[in-house]
Amino acid sequence: MSVYANSLRFTVLGPLRAVRGEQELDLGSPQQRAVLAALLLRRGRPLTLGELVDAVWGEEPPPAAVSVLRTYVSRLRKILEPERDPAEPPRVIVSVGDGYLVRVAEDSLDLAVFERRVEEAKKLRVDGDLPGAASLLNSALGRWQGTALAGIPGPLAASERTWLAEERLTTLETRLDLDIELGRHVEIVSELFSLTHRHPLRERLSRLLMLALYRGGRQAEALAAYRRARADLVAELGIEPGLELQRLHDRILAADASLAAPATRPSATPATDTAVHTPADGDHVARPAQLPADLPTFVGRRAELDGVRALLPADGQSPGTVVISAIGGMGGVGKTTLAVHWAHEIAGRFPDGQLYINLRGFDPTERRMAPDEAVRIFLGALGVPPLRIPAGLDAQVALYRSLLARRRVLILLDNARDADQVRPLLPGSPGSLVIVTSRSRLAGLVAAEGAHPLTLDQLSSAEAHDLLARRLGAERPAAEPDAAAEIVAHCGRLPLALAIVAAHAAVNPHFPLSAIAEQLTESHGSLDMFAGGDLGTDLRAVFSWSYQALSAPAARLFRLLGLDCGPDISVPAAAALAGLTPRETRAPLLELTRAHLLTERFPGRYALHDLLRIYAAERAAIEESTRERDRAVERLLAWYLHTADAAYAHITPQRPRIPLEPPPDGCRPLGFSSHDQALDWCETERPNLVNAVHRAAECGQWGIAWRLPAALWGFFYLRSHLHDWLDSARTGLAAARTAQDRRGVAQSLADTAAALRSLGRYDEAAAHFRDAMTAYRELGDLQGRSHAVTNLGDICLQVGRLAKAVEYTRRGLVLDRFLGSTWGEGIGLSNLGDAYQRQGRFDEAVACLEQALTVLRADGNRWVEGVTLDILGTVYQRLCRYDDALAHYHRALETHRDIGNRWGEGHTLGNFGDVQLAAGDPEAARVSWDQALAIFAEFDHQDAEKIRARLGRLADTPHEGAPPA
Repeated sequence: MSVYANSLRFTVLGPLRAVRGEQELDLGSPQQRAVLAALLLRRGRPLTLGELVDAVWGEEPPPAAVSVLRTYVSRLRKILEPERDPAEPPRVIVSVGDGYLVRVAEDSLDLAVFERRVEEAKKLRVDGDLPGAASLLNSALGRWQGTALAGIPGPLAASERTWLAEERLTTLETRLDLDIELGRHVEIVSELFSLTHRHPLRERLSRLLMLALYRGGRQAEALAAYRRARADLVAELGIEPGLELQRLHDRILAADASLAAPATRPSATPATDTAVHTPADGDHVARPAQLPADLPTFVGRRAELDGVRALLPADGQSPGTVVISAIGGMGGVGKTTLAVHWAHEIAGRFPDGQLYINLRGFDPTERRMAPDEAVRIFLGALGVPPLRIPAGLDAQVALYRSLLARRRVLILLDNARDADQVRPLLPGSPGSLVIVTSRSRLAGLVAAEGAHPLTLDQLSSAEAHDLLARRLGAERPAAEPDAAAEIVAHCGRLPLALAIVAAHAAVNPHFPLSAIAEQLTESHGSLDMFAGGDLGTDLRAVFSWSYQALSAPAARLFRLLGLDCGPDISVPAAAALAGLTPRETRAPLLELTRAHLLTERFPGRYALHDLLRIYAAERAAIEESTRERDRAVERLLAWYLHTADAAYAHITPQRPRIPLEPPPDGCRPLGFSSHDQALDWCETERPNLVNAVHRAAECGQWGIAWRLPAALWGFFYLRSHLHDWLDSARTGLAAARTAQDRRGVAQSLADTAAALRSLGRYDEAAAHFRDAMTAYRELGDLQGRSHAVTNLGDICLQVGRLAKAVEYTRRGLVLDRFLGSTWGEGIGLSNLGDAYQRQGRFDEAVACLEQALTVLRADGNRWVEGVTLDILGTVYQRLCRYDDALAHYHRALETHRDIGNRWGEGHTLGNFGDVQLAAGDPEAARVSWDQALAIFAEFDHQDAEKIRARLGRLADTPHEGAPPA
């Protein structure tokens, strides 16, 4: 662990503070402090960005919540590690996946010290060292400096404050109990009076006060304390005191002599809230066992089971607090199956029974169960006669929690609609476990009650195959592995879909699996094959239960999302699809996410399961007119095109843009303020942009189909997504030809040729550039002709036809200068300088390249500036002027990195290594080539093989070598 982490101390048991040495650090705004508090409370485990957003802002985050969070983390890193070199990775707040975690020494957090001392005190008490236990508890309580997390905003801080306050009060009660056992009853009476005044409904405090008063010879006051406690309980909750308090009252009233003697130490820990109530003779104790049967075909879910198992103590005991596990997910994903399986696994840890109820939150045939009905059912299961169940939900809940306070019970609440349906069924004291399943996210339960969320996704491929084998026997899938894999794919690895298809196969054992797989293929785009024998096993019906619970705006957005074919969708794109503003779209998206009809895979990015997409498309075909469906798709495709065009203006600012028609009504494209922002958007949306090209071609939006690849030209080149580039350019070319759009054909020929050239397929690229040159000539487009001619020169350069390269490049330069195209002129001069250096005409090459830099810099073309600096470096390398070569390569690297040219960066690093090896530094060359290889391997670029060959030759050479060819 870093020296920074070891020297830091943090407090959350009071105001949040961070101290280094004797200096308290300024942690910034309340929201920024809330981010640090959330990370500290996670105790070395990561928090995703989505969880941080929920922790700081809850259900109404600001529009740029993720960006704001990243800013807060960046500032906190500077505050906590002011001396860290920016080139070094952070060591306190560490990035993990799409989130962060805090790495600090365990003793540096006051909460950790508090908890450790409480645990040590429990052990000392069991061992009979009561003074030592009391001393440790006093020390633990001394860590508190007021209200926990004072001044920290957000739902997480609010819920943690409640939990921490309960922990403090429980610990204080245990310490007071020890004080009485140690004969210190006189000293603590005034403290107990104060505490019972502040917490009149805590029966344990009232019991301690009564006992302390009685042992101090104040019997009348002890009885008066009982009357006050009883009056408060009756007035506030409508219930009588618990049996323990009643019996103490009776014993005081009878002047029981045994109360005067110091309590003997029991073998366990009876003073803790987790103690099991042992009933007196005549008490009726019901131990319900209501869990449904475990599914014999349960498979997989190892990671999920490991996650929920970690919620309980490793020693096999019951939890020291109320533990709530909220299991969510889409319909058919196996929430109840997992919950029941886990509940059976751990039922033995809850000796006072297991309660189960189906809350019918999404049941299509029966009404949702009201909380008072559920509480009454549970009270009956716990042995309360119907006539003793009080009227009113509050009184019923109070009685229910009083009963659970003396027991360790496992409670499974299945199919909950929302947090409000669950809250009355939660215990009020430690020792029990609550498992909740729901199609909703239950974010309120997570934020306010500290529930541990677990969202189930579809099964892994291996788990899906295991499920088939478990239901059909291992022989049939093993005999037809390809058919089994096809079935798994068609079912989207959804447990219910797999179970339905497996049942169909099981009742038809003579059907080959290949025939069933063929049926699924033929029904692709429909859910007809997933119809079971009843509503609970009909996938379309199961999905409909969630769909029917949606508001009208959310239901409409869900239907329209079925028309989108991309892997995910952003908020602005979903807004364009629906013809809404992003602000109007967020609420329906949140509703769909809470209903688990949509998955927020990353903050602001949403995805549909494949089978849910089919269901959504079915609903759209039924409930939306053809015109509205077509307009929605047009808005979305136009949004991608116009936003890509806005990015193009930043990525290739001086290159001519493709003329576009105005976007349709309801389509609000994004704008960008920087090159990096534009490039990041293209990278994030790349799969959707490629899909949009194909979708535009499929639905007759020919203009979008060829214009979108043209707008993505610079992005594809910079990031070397060459196969996506060629795929989309060819699709655009076919669309333009279908539409007989001559300008589209010319542009698409040039785009396809550029992709082929970058892939090293020079003959095909040259043929397409010649066809493009002819098309531009027929259009009278000199600029297009110049572009094609210059690129033909570049191809000649790459294949070693240097004289022809010079000829074509000069012809292109003439046209560019005639047109006043400084963009084309700069590229032409750079290419001409490269041709000269390959011919060994170094003086002419340097002159031409320096002239190119002047034009490029005046034009702001940093893209080709980086390439030109690299070529100059090569000139000086060939002249054995290694310092000059390294200087130019270094400047080229800076330029490539500034604009995100990954291929250029890798290429220049390769050249860097060549010079370093030639200059006699093979280790430096190895480092440069390793970096180049990492870049090329990142996007599977063909140049990776060249770098591997250089590294291989270097490994075969002891310490010296000439630069590779």
